[in-house]
Amino acid sequence: MDPGNLTGVSGFILQGLSEDPELQPLLFGIFLSMYLVTVFGNMLIILAVSSDSRLHIPMYFFLSNLSFVDICLPSSIIPKTLLNIQTQSKTISYAGCITQMYFFLLFAGLDNFLLTVMAYDRYVAICCPLHYKVIMNPQFCGLLVLVSWIMSVLHSLLHSLMMLQLAFCTDMEIPHFFCELSQMLQLACFDTFLNNMMIYSISALLVGGPIAGILYSYSKIISSICRVSSAQGKYKAFSTCASHLSIVSLFYCTSLGVYLSSATTQSSHAVATASVMYTGVTPMLNPFIYSLRNKDINVALKILFQKENIQWPIDLGLRKCP
Repeated sequence: MDPGNLTGVSGFILQGLSEDPELQPLLFGIFLSMYLVTVFGNMLIILAVSSDSRLHIPMYFFLSNLSFVDICLPSSIIPKTLLNIQTQSKTISYAGCITQMYFFLLFAGLDNFLLTVMAYDRYVAICCPLHYKVIMNPQFCGLLVLVSWIMSVLHSLLHSLMMLQLAFCTDMEIPHFFCELSQMLQLACFDTFLNNMMIYSISALLVGGPIAGILYSYSKIISSICRVSSAQGKYKAFSTCASHLSIVSLFYCTSLGVYLSSATTQSSHAVATASVMYTGVTPMLNPFIYSLRNKDINVALKILFQKENIQWPIDLGLRKCP
């Protein structure tokens, strides 16, 4: 590449999902609706867990952390997408693009690790019930979350620092609605072999490892459930991990589907459209999956709303007092 073709990077252009002006209001409404439902639903889960002392156990501690991550993941992408649609501007600064990529990788990695930790929690609860409280003590649970944060931060920091070492050419258009790592690498002027090798090797370790851990945990769980004699006992044991299994299936099927399809198709638009599933739809559906299938969460939410209904007229009455 001729050095004369290189330019100082001031920003990128996000092509988005569609260039049709008539579709922009529809896309704005879809993204805004998904984002508001995601934030509201996951915030309710966090409030329900924190307000009900009966839910102060490892399972719901991990769930509240997952809900927090499910708020942060779309928050790193959707607000900028909404702003670009509203202002009819597709630009994003170089620093903003690197920052967006960093936080997206951070929270996507946290989602991955937390789902693995939750699978291990269900494994201990079903396969080692007598030792559950000893093994899953508060210190160990906090350590698991802390290690998940550290590994996710280091993972996203590594890719971000390697991206900062690259030079980009005059073509600064990203065929996506956010600064996705692989799409940005395609705009680099120099050889990105090392970057791609790091992506594949780290993904095999940090994604393949958790998937293997989840599969191992559920193989042991299924084996343990099959040994239960009564049908009611089997149903009760399986119901404790049904919600988590649904979320795991949704997260990995959508995210792996996007990256496998990107390797087999040349259509960047199709990949960008499919990415909406794990960046917006999956975090939005998680609260519904847990609230619909979990009686403890339903009870906690009812108590939470009852408290709010009681406190509201009392607050009004206090304001009237001289």
